[in-house]
Amino acid sequence: MTTAEPLPVLTRKDFVSDQEVRWCPGCGDYAILAQTQKLMPELNIPREKIVFISGIGCSSRLPYYMNTYGFHSIHGRAPTIATGLKSSRPDLSVWVITGDGDGLSIGGNHLIHVLRRNVDLVIVLFNNRIYGLTKGQYSPTSEQGKITKTSPLGSLDYPVNACSLALGANATFVARSIATDTQHLVSTLERAHQHKGASFVEVFQNCNVYNDGAFDEFTDKAVRPDRTIAVEHGQPLIFGKERNRGLRLNGVTPEVVDLGNGITESDLLVHDETLEDPTIASILARMEYPEFPVPLGVLRAFQKPTYDELMEDQVQEAIAKQGEGDLEALFAEGDTWVVD
Repeated sequence: MTTAEPLPVLTRKDFVSDQEVRWCPGCGDYAILAQTQKLMPELNIPREKIVFISGIGCSSRLPYYMNTYGFHSIHGRAPTIATGLKSSRPDLSVWVITGDGDGLSIGGNHLIHVLRRNVDLVIVLFNNRIYGLTKGQYSPTSEQGKITKTSPLGSLDYPVNACSLALGANATFVARSIATDTQHLVSTLERAHQHKGASFVEVFQNCNVYNDGAFDEFTDKAVRPDRTIAVEHGQPLIFGKERNRGLRLNGVTPEVVDLGNGITESDLLVHDETLEDPTIASILARMEYPEFPVPLGVLRAFQKPTYDELMEDQVQEAIAKQGEGDLEALFAEGDTWVVD
């Protein structure tokens, strides 16, 4: 009888590749990369069982910098390639790295369907509200009126709310974090990995060259407690430096209230991330500053069978009924021709 060899103890350094990191100094991508590398050894998974797949954009260079397997694919198609890999190799931990341009424009359709199918992947979307790699055009998440090289008089587009879109596709795990809150980010990524199914994490991050300070109005440390709200399962939605403000529902309309004068924590909305009905999560996802604090954390996390599990069950059922099959015989089946 043999026993499995214990896994070697890995550290963050083991997940740092030998490639030069080619992002602009000060880019928010560095923080996301650092926290991803920090998380990997905590997962207790061999490096050869981890794969990072990306599309095109500044964010999509991340697989080069991870000392794991990786695939730098084409614009917007990372979810498709990841679906194929996870379906054929369900034993792998597969991560999709994308951006607001890559994942929500040309890749929007692919993103919707990988979430709808509930493929067991972790999808991390870097959102800086700009096309950084191609030098500063407005993106699907750029605010209306944004002055860029392709919108010199201001963008006319209504921006995409990434978490709202994910919930609309019935994603089973939807979360939001910010690159500058490293502790929150690494814990959010860990939660996403633990979830069985399609996990979607939006990360607000800065492009200090083409869209500097995109989220500073609510992510800056000086104002963050008053302008964001940490959603925690089972806890009332309280925020503010003094923890003296909260969120309640008036029907399906959220309201910000001050605690005191007859209003107590019992009047506030208690966060339940496990609700299968996405209504409450959708309300939270659509709250925006300055009218509301911006929710950060896990908005939704519930379980249902994954695409890869259902596919494997279907394959095994077919084998049980029809046998293993013969691929060569299948290719030669029916009419054939010989070309001289």
